[in-house]
Amino acid sequence: MKCPFCQELENKVIDSRLSKDGIVIRRRRECLECGRRFTTYERIEEVLPLVVKKDGRREPFDRMKIFIGLKKACEKRPVSITVLEKLVDKIEHVVQEKGEKEIASKMIGEAVMNELFHLDHVAYVRFASVYRSFKDISEFMNELTDLLDRQKAEARGRTHERG
Repeated sequence: MKCPFCQELENKVIDSRLSKDGIVIRRRRECLECGRRFTTYERIEEVLPLVVKKDGRREPFDRMKIFIGLKKACEKRPVSITVLEKLVDKIEHVVQEKGEKEIASKMIGEAVMNELFHLDHVAYVRFASVYRSFKDISEFMNELTDLLDRQKAEARGRTHERG
């Protein structure tokens, strides 16, 4: 860290404190050259990828878009805003963990659908109907059949675990 007074790079940290919100670290430093003290603030840099859309366009990752889509899918369902926020946090964390500079929108959509499947089946079907943009009723029925098959498979899995 460069001293703002003499431009020297050598200094020592004499005090560190976490901010009230826990997002920023305040560091009190002392320059080893001129002896003057100064304060720096550190914040974790969020490295979120660009989202590659179906048509090839790229746009910054936007957690609010995911939240809005979830909120619409869960409208009039017994799902709290807190649960939706945690779900968005989880998806954002998965995206960050990948460490990629770009990520396909399809991967995000599939992650949302997977979470909704386990959260609320009606919300899952609502989201799928928009996300997959079914061309006709038979595509929609196929999705519902797949949903029922997955439900049955999970129920059998739970029965085997107990038995």
